[in-house]
Amino acid sequence: MARFPFPATGRIPNFQGAEQAAARAAVLPEWQSARRLKCNPDAPQRALRLRALREGKTVFMAVPRLTDERCFLRLDPARLGTRLAQAATIKGAARFGEPVTPQELGRVDLVVTGSVAVNARGARVGKGGGYSDLEFALARAAGALDARTTVLTTVHALQILKDDIPMTPHDVPVDLVVTPERVIRTQTAFAKPSGIRWRELSADQLEAMPVLRRLQVRRTAERAR
Repeated sequence: MARFPFPATGRIPNFQGAEQAAARAAVLPEWQSARRLKCNPDAPQRALRLRALREGKTVFMAVPRLTDERCFLRLDPARLGTRLAQAATIKGAARFGEPVTPQELGRVDLVVTGSVAVNARGARVGKGGGYSDLEFALARAAGALDARTTVLTTVHALQILKDDIPMTPHDVPVDLVVTPERVIRTQTAFAKPSGIRWRELSADQLEAMPVLRRLQVRRTAERAR
C-alpha cells in the first residue's frame, strides 16, 4: 500500500489513496473554516498542502529538525503566484517559503500531521524523533494554538490500529483521522501538550535547535528576576 519514496520504514508512509483522503478532509467544516494551517512536510500530506494553497489558505511547515531559529516556513499563496505546486513540496517550501519564528506564526486554525499509526481513541505514533510534538509545543508556547486547536491526520486504513498506543504528556493526540474511505472523530481523552517540557530535553537537543536555546535563555532570565 506504500508508494515512493521507499522504503516506507523510518518515514511517514506515502500511502496509496492519499489524494482521496485529502479530498475527504477538505469537505470537513474544520478544514473549510481554517485560514491558517500548520502542516507536516511529508509526501502523503502533499495533496493537503497543495489543496490548502489553492484554496487561499496560508500554510506553515517546520524547518527539518528545527535546525534554524526561524524554524517555520510561511507559504502565502498570495505571494507564490503560479508556484503553488512547487511550494507544496519539501524542496519547494524551503525555496519559496518565508522563514518565521514561532512568535510570527499568528493564529493557527488547524494542525495537519503525518502518522505511522493511529487508533480511534486519538493516540498517534510518528517516526519517533519527537519533532512533530516539539513543533506543536513551540507553537503553543508562542500562543499560536491551544488545547482546542483541531489536529487532523490522513492515513491508510491499515495504519489504524485496534490496539492501545502508549501516550506520554508530550505526545500530540489527533482529533480527526481521515482515510480515503471514512472520517473518524476520535473525541480523544488525551490532553494536548500545554507547552515545552524542558526537563525532557537533552543537552544535545538544545544544542541542535537554536530556537530552543534562545527560549531557554529567556526562560532562565525571567526566572532570575
